[in-house]
Amino acid sequence: MAQTGTTAGTVHEAAHGSGEFPPFNTATYPGQLVWLALTFGFLYFMMARIIVPRLSGIIGDRRRRIATDLEQAAEMRSRAEEAGRAYEQALAEARAKAQAIAQETRTALATESEVRRKALEADLAQKLAQAEAVIQARTESAMANVREVATEAASAIVERLTGRAPDSAAIESAYDRVARS
Repeated sequence: MAQTGTTAGTVHEAAHGSGEFPPFNTATYPGQLVWLALTFGFLYFMMARIIVPRLSGIIGDRRRRIATDLEQAAEMRSRAEEAGRAYEQALAEARAKAQAIAQETRTALATESEVRRKALEADLAQKLAQAEAVIQARTESAMANVREVATEAASAIVERLTGRAPDSAAIESAYDRVARS
């Protein structure tokens, strides 16, 4: 069995040559340098001719799109600010109109109220004057009746006490003296 192990080790070494790692083998340096140059050249060509222009185009498009978006955003912002100012101005005008209408309404209502109050006061004054005239007339009528009743009562009292009827002129003059005092 020991022989099989060495034979397998020899076969393995023969398949790979000497036991060195191929990149470190100095005999293969020129071929490795050629392949390195070809691969670097191919990759440089691909980067310079295809990938970098595409990336530059993509980055340029992105920059243009961002610049356009920023311009649109600035324009929309200025429009929004302008709309805000217009709204504030319209709101202020509406408030001023509302206050003017309210003041106008208050003035109109105050004027109307004043006219109604004056009309009511005039009506009440007229009714009061009529009531005072009625009271005065009734007072005079009552006073005239009082005079008549008082003179009749005084005449009846004197007649009952003295037995003879008193002079009506004397009774009326006595009543006048008492009424004046």
